[in-house]
Amino acid sequence: MPIDVERAVSAEPTSTRITWGHKDVQLYHLGLGAGVPADDPGELRYTLESRLQVLPSFATVAGGGMGVMGGLAAPGVHVDVAAVLHGSQSVVTHRPVPVSGSATQTSSVAAVYDKGKAAVIVLRSEAADADGPLWTSQAQLFVRGEGGFGGDRGPSSRSEPPERQPDHEVQCLVREDQALLYRLSGDWNPLHADPEFARLAGFDKPILHGLCSYGMVLKAVVDTVLGGDVTRVSSYGTRFTGVVFPGETLRVRMWSEGAGEAEPGAGRVQLAVTAVERDDAPVLTDAVVEHS
Repeated sequence: MPIDVERAVSAEPTSTRITWGHKDVQLYHLGLGAGVPADDPGELRYTLESRLQVLPSFATVAGGGMGVMGGLAAPGVHVDVAAVLHGSQSVVTHRPVPVSGSATQTSSVAAVYDKGKAAVIVLRSEAADADGPLWTSQAQLFVRGEGGFGGDRGPSSRSEPPERQPDHEVQCLVREDQALLYRLSGDWNPLHADPEFARLAGFDKPILHGLCSYGMVLKAVVDTVLGGDVTRVSSYGTRFTGVVFPGETLRVRMWSEGAGEAEPGAGRVQLAVTAVERDDAPVLTDAVVEHS
């Protein structure tokens, strides 16, 4: 079996040193579509170094952007990268991500689940600098054809939106060149740039990175619900349900829920994200942003 579950889960965590600066943050934000209109004060928070703040989803690309796929090199994991799908992603922030910094990122395989036709590898990474923990991220990778080994199926948690009209709805245009720009933050998979490679993978044309959609949606929530203040984000998680093509439009529906009197201002935003031009085909589901 290509995945040695016991070896993968019991292996010692690996640690790497990651660094980033304001240009890395600005490039990431531009890759999400920030900066339109270019002179909008709200957009300058993402693009101008003198006003810069950092979306917590930057944690998924900090230090090079390939931390998720790098987990496939863990001991006991020997799989065909072409059979891997990014199933879900979450980031928990312990304090605001600095505009520039250096941290130690420690990664491990937290679990391997048996879904029958596929295996699910759960990768967990924790980043900390001299002042303490910065963020914890977790990704679930589906590996087609590697299930059926008799292991634990794992938890099955869903977060359905309320059965009422959303409190907010926005549309986010995906530029034709957005995948080409986003990949400069570290994910060089030709699936997102090379038409011939995309056709070999079964797509009519290159598709957008799932983590680009992930970041775009978080920005929409911050700008719409949180007054543009990225430091209010406590955590953000979602499941990747469908692909997005450059040139399409994301419809982001938001339902806000408060945390009660004990935590004034705190709460959660549940999300449903669809592709407008394809009859609102689901893109992100089970998506929740928790905030202060």
